[in-house]
Amino acid sequence: MQCLSKWKCVWGKTKQLAPPVYQIIRNNSKAPLKNTELYDFHVAHGGKMVPFAGWSMPVLYKDQTIVESHLHTRKHCSLFDVSHMMQTHITGKDSIKFMESLTVADIEGLKENQGTLTLFTDEKGGILDDLIVTKVTDTFLFVVSNAGCADKDLVHMEAEAEQFRCKGFDVQVELICNGLLAVQGPEMPNALQPGLDFDLKTLPFMTSFKDCNVFGVPGCQVSCCGYTGENGVEISMPLEGLQPITEALLKSSGAKVRLAGLGARDTLRLEAGLCLYGNDIDETTTPVQATLAWTIGKRRRQTADFPGAEIVLKELINKPHRRRVGFTSEGPPARGGTKVFDESGTIELGHLTSGCPSPCLGVNVSMGYVQPSHWKPGSKVKFQIRNKMVDGQVSKMPFVPHKYYIVK
Repeated sequence: MQCLSKWKCVWGKTKQLAPPVYQIIRNNSKAPLKNTELYDFHVAHGGKMVPFAGWSMPVLYKDQTIVESHLHTRKHCSLFDVSHMMQTHITGKDSIKFMESLTVADIEGLKENQGTLTLFTDEKGGILDDLIVTKVTDTFLFVVSNAGCADKDLVHMEAEAEQFRCKGFDVQVELICNGLLAVQGPEMPNALQPGLDFDLKTLPFMTSFKDCNVFGVPGCQVSCCGYTGENGVEISMPLEGLQPITEALLKSSGAKVRLAGLGARDTLRLEAGLCLYGNDIDETTTPVQATLAWTIGKRRRQTADFPGAEIVLKELINKPHRRRVGFTSEGPPARGGTKVFDESGTIELGHLTSGCPSPCLGVNVSMGYVQPSHWKPGSKVKFQIRNKMVDGQVSKMPFVPHKYYIVK
């Protein structure tokens, strides 16, 4: 963690500039906020900086509203600085066995340079964090996890790795101090391809290309993934390459690339039906309740050797007492914390965890946890918003279809 000292810090408080569409994770400690290497670049380009998970991050830019930035991403291409996320390398001949002891994924079954969304779970089946694990080789895993969980994730992995080594296994956990950019939207290939030394057509969704050059910056890793539902990539690069790559992408002659912040990132992921840790999933929710049972590999269901397996696998058979579903509504937007009732407005069914007006659909979209009686799409519900009952209905997710680059 010594590498964090390389990053500049902002002392004092940062003014809250985020609209209610994005729930800022405040910095609860008295420690100064950390900055990515692009902090000055964000400020110079009109970024409105807010505290998020211990970092000072842009929520939007002066030349675009959140809605405009959102729609630009869906139509063209947006560039997100996500360098606040934690990147780690897990190495050693027992690295796969180690990560499978902490997560629900079938990492052994992945091909080289293939990744997967997975979950850290505890002994009760609760979700400690969601993360992307890429199997670079049988002895080398690349892990990207949430900034808000970085401290506990690192402690968790390091403590478990120490126990593994005490049992004679070979595994090391290394924190990587790289920058991380997310390039998202249909024009991403036009913007990025001119700066690559490989063909993007060979990089389908959830695969990765390591040790490549990106606009002349060596030592990069390009992964086809993202948090918007669009065709996109995330680029991990040495810190000194972060601004040169950013500037090169913004100068693209083949695509309209613009900077985007946390606000648009949140509305985009909501339309895509994707979870935000701390809002939609946490230690009180299981993968089955969160509608993330698909992350549990078939082999892992058979071996039943991940943390909380007994509880989680019972829920797969018997169904949980609640489940995450999507909703649409009109009128005042239903946001996280809103109570959900049946159509009569008398029986409380659960609550919402996230919600916002959908820039693409022109209606309000939300997600939350309700009882089994109202899991079916089309089920009528009511939201209690400012002491008034607002009509809503259960809807399939994603609300906006995913456009991932899938090679058939």
